[in-house]
Amino acid sequence: MARFRAFLQDDSGATAIEYCVIATFLSLGCVIGATAIGVKLNSLFLGPLAAAFP
Repeated sequence: MARFRAFLQDDSGATAIEYCVIATFLSLGCVIGATAIGVKLNSLFLGPLAAAFP
């Protein structure tokens, strides 16, 4: 029981986990932003091009 209590009170890996969570949210934000920009650029440039060649 003492080992289990010591395991619950140990917080040595908490900082690494927090950094991983922050990195995950940042990478998701980058992917979502790049996707949105790509869709806008696709419709901006390829939309008129596709309309020019029926």
